[in-house]
Amino acid sequence: MMKKILITLIIFLITLSISSNASDSGQVYVMKMKGPIGPVTDTYFKRVLGEAIENDAMCLVVEMDTPGGLMDSMKDIMQKIINSEIPVVVYVYPKGASSTSAGVFITLSAHVAAMAPNTNIGAAHPVMIGENGEQQMSKEMKEKITNDSVALIKTTAEKKGRNMEWAEKAVRESVSATESEALQLKVVDLIAGDLTELLKSIDGFKIDTAKGTVVLKTSGAIIKDMPMSITEKFLNILSNPNVAYILVILGTYGLIYELASPMAIFPGVVGGICIILAFFALGTLPVNYAGLALLVFAFILFIIDIKAPTHGILTAGGIVSMTLGSIFLFNSDLPYYQVSWSIILGVVGMTTIFFVFIITTVIRSYKKKVTTGAEGLLGQKGIVKIPLEPKGQIMLDGALWCAITAGRYVKEGEEVIVKKVDGLTVSVEVYEKKL
Repeated sequence: MMKKILITLIIFLITLSISSNASDSGQVYVMKMKGPIGPVTDTYFKRVLGEAIENDAMCLVVEMDTPGGLMDSMKDIMQKIINSEIPVVVYVYPKGASSTSAGVFITLSAHVAAMAPNTNIGAAHPVMIGENGEQQMSKEMKEKITNDSVALIKTTAEKKGRNMEWAEKAVRESVSATESEALQLKVVDLIAGDLTELLKSIDGFKIDTAKGTVVLKTSGAIIKDMPMSITEKFLNILSNPNVAYILVILGTYGLIYELASPMAIFPGVVGGICIILAFFALGTLPVNYAGLALLVFAFILFIIDIKAPTHGILTAGGIVSMTLGSIFLFNSDLPYYQVSWSIILGVVGMTTIFFVFIITTVIRSYKKKVTTGAEGLLGQKGIVKIPLEPKGQIMLDGALWCAITAGRYVKEGEEVIVKKVDGLTVSVEVYEKKL
């Protein structure tokens, strides 16, 4: 009996010890920062970090794979990391991932910086985007912004005990490093094959946070994945330049159709929603308003050419304007802030075909001979049923008409041609057959 009690007590103490260790380790929150960094990424990071702090998480791990992004969003994320009450670990992951441009700044600002095998970091030279793009800036202004970026990355590297010289070169010379080179140069703290290995490696690290020094107990910690919410995913999709461009086009189509066919309602509602969503999307992207103006001008030309046909001259101008507007809509040399050429060609091509068809149809309708109403009777042939002397009746277009002639007497059965219509009476002439 005592033996059973002793075994039970041992099992209980072992279970209690395991539970205690797990409790001491706490939770590790994990989020993915993948793709261009922008306002949506910033909002996502802020939410996850806030929840991690509120729930006393041991740390937040950010799995990084980014080509860069907007400087304002990058700085905001850096400030949140620097002032965080819990450690933030930036982990360049998975294999093949990279942390370039804005990603370098965020990685160097982390309490712990790690990389997976077959990854790279660097190329942090600032590329100016937006209305005052790099191509429009003076040499002095470019140098000023570069120097400001250098100062930011150097002070960040110094604060975190990382290689300031390499950090400066990453900005000025766009140098990059593999994971092994980055570790050797003391750009990052360690290399880990996966998340489990990472958590084992950083276990016991002493980290200085805004709240004080924290000793990480991450080995065997509970991992809590924090994906984007449905709203954040939706907003992230909208932030894609291709999606924003398509929304602008669809919204404009819908509003044009509603104006052309009042009370159609559905196209107007859909167009209005697309335009509102496009405004949000454009607000998160480096928009060139000259490009947006060219798109609007193109649709104005299309509409005018439909209402007052100019035999396609305005349509040709609209096609050129639309093509240029599509190319210049986003003022950036970065590929992830440009509209795909395949989408531009598809949209411009479909729009061209549509408006050319509409305008051709309108022009044909203007040239087509009228075949209805009073004007439609002019030039038609009729057969005399009651002799014209000068008044009588003729069979015209399947009906009897009162007819009058200014010429000779016309007997029954002869053919006449309508020259004028006056109410229910037509003026006719004898049809002279040509040999």
